[in-house]
Amino acid sequence: MDSFALKELARAVISTEAKAVTSLLSRIDETFVSACRLILECRGRIVVLGMGKSGHIAGKIAATLASTGTPAFFVHAAEASHGDLGMITADDVVLVLSNSGETDEVRQILPLLKRLGVSIIAMTGKPASTLASHSDVHIDVSVKAEACPLGLAPTSSTTAALVMGDALAVSLLETRGFTAEDFARSHPAGQLGKRLLLHIHDIMHSGDEIPLVPANASLSDAIVEMTRKRLGMVAITDSDMKVLGVFTDGDLRRALEHAIDPHKTVVGDVMTRNGKTIQPDALAAEAVKMLQQYKIQGLLVVDDNLRLQGVLNFNDLLQAGVI
Repeated sequence: MDSFALKELARAVISTEAKAVTSLLSRIDETFVSACRLILECRGRIVVLGMGKSGHIAGKIAATLASTGTPAFFVHAAEASHGDLGMITADDVVLVLSNSGETDEVRQILPLLKRLGVSIIAMTGKPASTLASHSDVHIDVSVKAEACPLGLAPTSSTTAALVMGDALAVSLLETRGFTAEDFARSHPAGQLGKRLLLHIHDIMHSGDEIPLVPANASLSDAIVEMTRKRLGMVAITDSDMKVLGVFTDGDLRRALEHAIDPHKTVVGDVMTRNGKTIQPDALAAEAVKMLQQYKIQGLLVVDDNLRLQGVLNFNDLLQAGVI
């Protein structure tokens, strides 16, 4: 098979699945709102249940819910009949995925779920199915066609279910007022955790490490201090440590273009006033955003009264694994 044919087949799959996802827009209705309300009012956990490929999607939806402020876990439909139903309590809400709505393992436990008194949200491709008719809320995730040319392998249908699950999770996240710091508490490991948990005071240079000169210091003294501390900047403060400005490598290059005498020039005359600052309790991720937004290499760390607390630069964020 030539490369052109392979690319056309791949494009056809993407196009079919994209149409399946787009068709979900019209199904974000009062039924979807009812599902959200059931979950928001849940006093227990959200139990996401499925079998086969729907089970894989159910596991991912459970993980997404759990990491975005909605406590949830996955139960395999087949294992539910062999003891795992004991994991479900009357305070829980059960979200069941089955494209056909007739999965034997799911139908087998429906009466037990109803007897337990849990609320059931069904996500199927068949609104007239057994599962749909026995649920408290049914979300239609039907698709016109699977992306598989045989029409057999779950492709478009699993994608549609996954996207609808994401729509639920994100809608609940926004409604709960879930924040980046909340997200960080369930993602403490790796670079993601560092970006979300690390604060400026954890990585800034403080005390004797701060490159610092008064406003009446000579430019040559500022250069010596900047070179000695090797952070690419020097803070300019008054006697109370209140920030007056900053002098950076860039300021030095611009000053030298005017052929000034560094021994006779006062640093206060060539410093950058109203430089960008950040507070110690801010997240390191905010510093990354500021450096990118303003195309700068470092920040002065100040308190509420603009008194200097520390400094940090791009390399500090890089070494901390935030970038």
